[in-house]
Amino acid sequence: MLLLTFLVAIVINFAGYIPLGNINLTTVQISINRGLRQAFYFVLTFALMDILITYILMRFAEWFAQHKSWWLILDYLLIVIFLIMGASSWFTSTHPRKVEYKASDSVRYGILLGIFNPMQIPFWMIAGTYLISQGWITTDGLGVELFSVGAGVGAFSCLMLFARFARYIQERFSLSARLINRSIAVIFFTLALIQVGRMIFN
Repeated sequence: MLLLTFLVAIVINFAGYIPLGNINLTTVQISINRGLRQAFYFVLTFALMDILITYILMRFAEWFAQHKSWWLILDYLLIVIFLIMGASSWFTSTHPRKVEYKASDSVRYGILLGIFNPMQIPFWMIAGTYLISQGWITTDGLGVELFSVGAGVGAFSCLMLFARFARYIQERFSLSARLINRSIAVIFFTLALIQVGRMIFN
């Protein structure tokens, strides 16, 4: 059962980072603008933070479920994050700079986005509760710990694929960093509009 818990966590969190959002788009942006090594540092740090946050969420799932008013705050926070990331991407595309990035820069970025990732709470509240109720995962023994590590492995695997694929696309089709950054900016602004629409019509 513990092995199943670990494997389910990998698959679920891997799938959770496939839809375009602030984390995988940031990974793409770092890979394009700073290189694959910096993307690796970012993704590794973020995945470690993901393990910690997932553990906390799974341990206190019932408490978080009773405070759904937080979810509304997270909805607004998500809009702000999308707008900031979109503006940042657009600014980067129009004001390219030659900067020497340190590993610590990407590590700090990974910690920041790992902590302020508004999608994690509703995602694990829904997915975690469902998986437990269906008997796919166990919370007995080291169940939560293994689930959290599996979630981190899933996040790392998916985001590194995004980073590598972004570099491949850029090199294969000779796309400029400016075009990619502007495309990412448009996606971020679109996601912000979708989030606003979801809040209005939900």
